[in-house]
Amino acid sequence: MVKGRSAPDFWLLASILGLLTIGIVMVYSAGSVLAFHDYGDSFYFVKRQLLFAVLGLIAMFFTMNLDYRVLKKYAKPLLLVCFALLVIVLIPGIGVVRGGARSWLGISSFGIQPSEFMKLGMILFLSYWLSKEDYRITQFTKGLLPPLGVIGLAFGLIMLQPDLGTGTVMLGASLLIVFTAGAKIRHLAGLAAVGAAGFVGLILAAPYRLQRITAFLDPWSDPLGAGYQIIQSLYAIGPGGLAGLGLGMSRQKYSYVPEPQTDFIFSILAEELGFIGGLLVLMLFLILIWRGMRVAMTVDDMFGSLLAVGIVGMVGVQVVINIGVVIGLMPVTGITLPLISYGGSSLTLMLTALGILLNLSRYAR
Repeated sequence: MVKGRSAPDFWLLASILGLLTIGIVMVYSAGSVLAFHDYGDSFYFVKRQLLFAVLGLIAMFFTMNLDYRVLKKYAKPLLLVCFALLVIVLIPGIGVVRGGARSWLGISSFGIQPSEFMKLGMILFLSYWLSKEDYRITQFTKGLLPPLGVIGLAFGLIMLQPDLGTGTVMLGASLLIVFTAGAKIRHLAGLAAVGAAGFVGLILAAPYRLQRITAFLDPWSDPLGAGYQIIQSLYAIGPGGLAGLGLGMSRQKYSYVPEPQTDFIFSILAEELGFIGGLLVLMLFLILIWRGMRVAMTVDDMFGSLLAVGIVGMVGVQVVINIGVVIGLMPVTGITLPLISYGGSSLTLMLTALGILLNLSRYAR
């Protein structure tokens, strides 16, 4: 029996709002030069980020106050809508190509990314499906394979765009839910071996992905090509030192670091705010993940617990990959830093998901 709700978790809410505030400031600071060069307006990116932040906060307030158990009714329809969007975006003339991937729907500079919707849609569906009392996840054929088939289909559609970064985040969060639901480790280990072979195949199938791997291992082998992003990112982080060069004083944002307001915003943050600023952001993410996992362990029903695990997993996997890429510990992949990077649909969907997590915290013990 789920008890009555209380106030949302203070530390969880504070970490979300803190990261969002830092993100808005850094989107302006990191993207002002590029915005003025491309659009003649230094505030181009931050104005849009503020707009989507407001929309996201409205969505977060709504999902924070909605009884989360109502979401069970919409888990299947939402997943079907997400699959439909993933198919529609692949149709030439409808899906918009940006950065070499056909992953957007929209007009001009306004658009949505269906793969972002799929991340949350999959989390909701798996949490609903695997929390049924009569579901036996410990059985391989009837228990584990069906959800993995749904996850694999979604991942395959995302890879057709292609968008390895978003697909990896969805896959990581989904598998975390499956593991938490009680799947046997030996079953997952066997499938992990098959998945690793498939992952290698995906890398070998696209020459640019293989170039990113070789650039990760030795970026100086191609400093003006595949290794350029990693090298320029490290050039930004290095001079930041302990306290940074000062807010707005980055040198690398002057057309050296590619996409300084999105994928590599953390390198500009480290350059301007130094080790202290970077550590503050990491601490806020750790607080968010800590309080989120506490919610997962203390909420009274299985659906809520799996839902919290999936949302925290989505944030955690995305943070690890983005910062790992920026500091040179992982190969380059196009993925944003939650709540910090510029991006309309990603920011709005992330705040919507975190609103659900805040909602769950109101029912936690």
